[in-house]
This record gives sequence, C-alpha cells and structure tokens, in this order.
Amino acid sequence: MLVLAIALIIVAAILRDLFKFATADGDFTLISKGKARREEIEDKVFWITGASRGIGEVLAKQLASLGAKLILSARSEKELERPFAFAFLMLASFDIGKHAPDGVEILPLDLASGEESLKEAVDKAESFFSGSGVDYMVHNAAYERPKASALESTEGNLKATFDVNVLGTISNQASGAFNVEERERSFCCVASFLQMSSAAGKTPAPGQAIYSASKYAINGYFHSLRSELYRKGIKVTVVCPGPIDTSNSSTASTPEMKRRISSERCAELTLVAATHGLKEAWISDQNSQVELPKPPRTEHLSMATPTKAECFFPFLYWYYGERVQPVLAIMYLVQYMPTVGYWIMDKVGGNRVEAATQKGNTYSWKLLFGHKKTA
Repeated sequence: MLVLAIALIIVAAILRDLFKFATADGDFTLISKGKARREEIEDKVFWITGASRGIGEVLAKQLASLGAKLILSARSEKELERPFAFAFLMLASFDIGKHAPDGVEILPLDLASGEESLKEAVDKAESFFSGSGVDYMVHNAAYERPKASALESTEGNLKATFDVNVLGTISNQASGAFNVEERERSFCCVASFLQMSSAAGKTPAPGQAIYSASKYAINGYFHSLRSELYRKGIKVTVVCPGPIDTSNSSTASTPEMKRRISSERCAELTLVAATHGLKEAWISDQNSQVELPKPPRTEHLSMATPTKAECFFPFLYWYYGERVQPVLAIMYLVQYMPTVGYWIMDKVGGNRVEAATQKGNTYSWKLLFGHKKTA
C-alpha cells in the first residue's frame, strides 16, 4: 500500500506539472517569481526605446503606475504624445509628489541614425532628473517586415532590420555614457539592461529569417555583455516573447489576435523578470481564447485531401490545431531536445511561409499536417 501511495503521489505531481506547463504563459522560473518587486521600480529611472506603441507603450504605463521615472523614446516626438500623457497623469496622481510634474521626459531617438546621434541622445538622457542617470535601459525598439521566404529577402531589408535591431541597439548601449568605471565612481550610469528580444531568437522562425537572425545576434551580444560585466554589478535580462497582441480595440477580438498574449500581460511578466534579476525569460500564451465550434467529422477537415494524422486523430488535430499555441513548447524542445525541435520546425517551415503568404494562422500545430490550399 505504501508503494502504491507513493506512486500515486508521484503521478499526481507529474500531472500537476504537466497541467502547469500546458497552461503557463511563461517559463517555469518566471512564473514561480510571482509579482514584480515594486522596490526595484519606484524612484528608478527607466529609459524605454520604442515607447510610442505596443509593448513599449504598455511598459511605460505600468512603470508609471509603479512609481518609476521615465524617459520615453521613439523616432518622432509626436509618436510619444499618448504614452507621455498617460504616464504624466499617473505620476501626478501619486501621493509622492517628488515625481510630478517632472517624472516623464521625452527624447526622440532613431536607432538607425548613426553613432554620433546616439551619443548625443545618451548624454541628454544622462542629464535628465538632475543628472541622476539611468537605472534601467529598456531596449524595446525593433524593426520587422511582413513574413516572407528567406529567398525573397533583399539587401535593403537586411540592412534596415540589422540597423535597428542590432547595430543601433549595440551602439546605443556602448556609446560611452554607459561607462562601468564611471558608474562605480558616481553611480550615475545604467545599472540594468532589459532587452526585449523574441522567441524568434531562440527557435527557427520560417518566414522571418532576417528578423530571427537579428534576434539571435542581439541575444548573443547581451548574454556576453552580462558575463563580462557581472562582477561589476551590471545586470542584463533578455526577454523572449512569442506573438503579442498589440492591436487596437477594433481588431483585438479577431481569432488570430486571441491566439496571442496581451500586451498588458507580456509587460507584467517582463517587469517580473527584470525586477527579480532573471537572466532570460520566455513569454507566450499557449492556450488561445478562441471559442471553438464542435469537433469536425473526419471528412470535413481543413485540407481537401486529409493526411493520415488527420484521419486517425481528428479530435486531437482539431483541438490542438485550433486552441493550443505551440511557441513555448517548441522553445523547450529546441532548448532541451534540439533534434526533435528542429525536426518539427523542418516539417512546419514551408507550410508556415505559405500560411503567411495567405494571411493565415502562422502559430498553429496544424502547420505540422499541412496548410489549406487555395483554389
């Protein structure tokens, strides 16, 4: 009986962990940390690039609500009016009047503008808030073209992507003002880097080869940077989210958007990772919120000629193809079982490019079985 009881406990623990894995929207370490540590945010200066929309705008709002001072950057000052207004109101409403009305600064910044321009921006950022410097540099700005085959990429596309995602980001980080020795003397330079990367920097991303290459490059750079500066107290967190719903309210209810994690939840988990000092974090919503129809009969499956897998497992094909979003699972496979992970991505590759061309769902297990042909 004792052996049976122990076996049942082990099975129950395994089932519990499997359930947590199937429903988690972040890696296990990230989810285990709970909430962001407010003491690591309040009164700190956060410089956010790409702050005018999407995850950058949402990060600004959440940081403002937690008492941070903000430097908001985007390519033009006009693009920053909305996040600036929200952050200003949030800071002005705090009981701690030291943040209002000067707790938000606007700093237009184009990461592709060249080294001299980036140095000037860094000097200006350092001068804000009575020269207190920057505590967190949040690299969020990114450039991504619509999904297409790697063979269709042009030199212009390659240059535009790497100028923003890699060269501009590295130049901004290494432009002199973030000098570690200076920080040790005056405590006025960046203490932490928060790099918003992508799941495309951890796994193959068919249809996004150039974007994926830029994210692999920036991941390698910032992990190496952290190793070099670790003993000097500089922290680096690399966040790799899967597909994010950055749509406005008019498109947020579409099935494709419901398969993505919300900007708010992604920002929340990003701050958890940064304030707990995680070196890397993965974020992706595995379970879509799509209301599913009744399971189809085998003869009504998506392809004109169903595959063997569809014929034998119609329910599983329907459920996992429509409801479960596989990005986190693929990331785990590529990390810990690379042969299996890359085999799956090889099966998916051409189907995903085809789905992207037809503006279909590019984040579905159905891509393993094929993509619906158009007439």
